[in-house]
Amino acid sequence: MKDCLFCKIINGKIPSTKVYEDDYVFAFNDIEPQAPYHIVIVPKHHISSANEINAENSIYISKIFEIIPKLAKDLGFDQNGYRVINNCGKDGGQTVNHLHFHLTAGRQFGWPAG
Repeated sequence: MKDCLFCKIINGKIPSTKVYEDDYVFAFNDIEPQAPYHIVIVPKHHISSANEINAENSIYISKIFEIIPKLAKDLGFDQNGYRVINNCGKDGGQTVNHLHFHLTAGRQFGWPAG
C-alpha cells in the first residue's frame, strides 16, 4: 500500500535501523522503545491486521515466529526471556494498519502488560 508507514519503511522510503531482513520479514528498532530491546517485526507483504491473516498469507506470520527466537538468541536475551506483542484494531491499540509484532526484552515485564 503506497500510504502505509511500514510499507514505506520496508521499501526504504523512510529510514529505519534495520535489525533483520529476508524475503518475508523486515525487523527494525522501534523509534520510541519501551524496553532496552524493542524491535518491530513486520511481514513484507501488506496485511492490515491479525484479522486479515488467512491461508494465503499465513506463511509470513510463520516466518516471523521462526525469526523471533533467532533474534532473541543473536541479541542475547533468549535465556532471560522476552515479550511478543500484537495490537489488533483501534481498541486493541493498533496505530499502524500493517500487521506488526513488538519484540521487547531487557527488563522484567509485569502483568497486566506494562
